[in-house]
Amino acid sequence: MKYKKILLAVELDSKADAFIIAKAKELMVNHQASLILLNVVEHLSNYGAAYGVSAGIDIEEILINEARVAIRKLGEQLGIPAERQLIKVGPTTQIIIDEAKNQGVDLVVIGSHGRHGVGLLLGSTANGVLHGAYCDVLAVRLKDK
Repeated sequence: MKYKKILLAVELDSKADAFIIAKAKELMVNHQASLILLNVVEHLSNYGAAYGVSAGIDIEEILINEARVAIRKLGEQLGIPAERQLIKVGPTTQIIIDEAKNQGVDLVVIGSHGRHGVGLLLGSTANGVLHGAYCDVLAVRLKDK
């Protein structure tokens, strides 16, 4: 099978992402595919709502701005145009599944820490994407620090 569009879900942590970026780049070159970068920022605004604290909104905005800067740098390194550098806010697993469908990708590349739940094999996000995506999913085992 030849992949045409690959979605790479990144944490934007250079150490955690290095191996999956290399794997996605290899697939992109070997399949002559286009690569879409995606980072998801989880909603934080609801965490303090029960206590009347709105600090989550400020933190969320900071995280989004930092993600924009980091994904822009990564996009430049990989030669990925700005329109294929996505920052989304919401539940990580669902956003990855939805964006894979919206972008019409053939393959999702995601890292797996393998530390929780079904976690001897996959992390919860990787497991959710694997079982929820309509396309192929490559869960790349990340090395623990």
